[in-house]
Amino acid sequence: MTLPALIADAQIPQVLGLSHLAQQVFDEVDLSPVFNTMTARVNADPSDAAAWYDIALMLTLTGQIDRGLEIQALAMQASRLYRRVHGDGSALRVLAFVTPGDLMANTPLDFLLEGSNIRLDLLYVEPGVALPAEVPDHDVAFLAIGESKTNAVVLAALEPVIAAWPRPVVNGHPAAIAGLTRDGVAARFAGSARIMAPITRRIPRHDLMALSAGDVTLDDLLPTASFPILVRPIDSHAGQALEKCDDAAGLFAYLAHHPGPEFFVTDYVDYASPDGKFRKERVAIIGGVPFISHLAVSDHWMVHYLSAGMAEKAERRAEEARFMDAFDADFAARHAEAFAEMTEAFGLDYYAMDVGETADGKLLLFEADVAMIVHAMDSETLFPYKKPAMKKLFAAFQAMLHAVADHQAQGVRAA
Repeated sequence: MTLPALIADAQIPQVLGLSHLAQQVFDEVDLSPVFNTMTARVNADPSDAAAWYDIALMLTLTGQIDRGLEIQALAMQASRLYRRVHGDGSALRVLAFVTPGDLMANTPLDFLLEGSNIRLDLLYVEPGVALPAEVPDHDVAFLAIGESKTNAVVLAALEPVIAAWPRPVVNGHPAAIAGLTRDGVAARFAGSARIMAPITRRIPRHDLMALSAGDVTLDDLLPTASFPILVRPIDSHAGQALEKCDDAAGLFAYLAHHPGPEFFVTDYVDYASPDGKFRKERVAIIGGVPFISHLAVSDHWMVHYLSAGMAEKAERRAEEARFMDAFDADFAARHAEAFAEMTEAFGLDYYAMDVGETADGKLLLFEADVAMIVHAMDSETLFPYKKPAMKKLFAAFQAMLHAVADHQAQGVRAA
């Protein structure tokens, strides 16, 4: 396959982008001047794709997700290509295959490229919409579309495109990404000696209603599991509508408040540490090597960094600092075989995961995907240890892109 025709750089809308705007929101900077400027731009020129794009991002980042997606659709009508320049953009040219959606639809490349001089071009792909006739020239491509029920169709459609793409494609395995479903990942590591991935099944609502009424047993639907169980809608993230049901009555109450047709049901594993607290780590795997993104310590089994009290509790930040500093020699070394097993199973150059540890020392795998948020936005005053760790992670990611591009260039020269 040869590249489509090359588009002139001047024709590609250049945006402020995710990492820039997200940092402003994280720092509680007033975005109204920027928002008003962008709004004035689209009022003056409705074809101003870059302004539409950044407006959509600002709305999404401030919690106005539905409105943000509506504005994003207008941006897509204006352009399928967008450019985000890091530094002076002179180091490497990256073309990313992405898809419309919220902040968890795609690999957060804009965060991962912080501190670089990489030019990132975002090519938005949707089911039934042909690729643009022109694309920007690039040194390496990246398949950045995350796993979801919505994205499964576009990933399948990209299979022959990616297979024949004339530039190297990092994470260029659409089927492998599509396979990162909660139930698929759990089934893949069933029986693993190193990884505990709690049994997870997609179960229709009518079957769960039958379970709540006592017409079937839990073993009929989720063999080897026992109450309590975790229930969540398909494609939910960040704990949205995730609840622990202690018994059939609890399940009935859950279903009364959540009308979805199908749910993921997972066997609950009590992973509390001896002190009664719950610890969850986010780890990025880059070229098979693990890098720590954060450790969250919580009083609740459903651990989220922003609600775990990390900013309020100095002792938890101190623990995270020690954990991150010792990660390579301690946690990563202790679970090296588990990380290697996952990397071999997934066959991806980059992915991230949320993990913990079981009482018997196994790696407890909650979720793995290519689209988990990995960032360096935390306050350097409160979290002085974060920036060095994230710079290390980002540098490794960027080095991987350079290595893939250099390998391609050497092959071209040898030919």
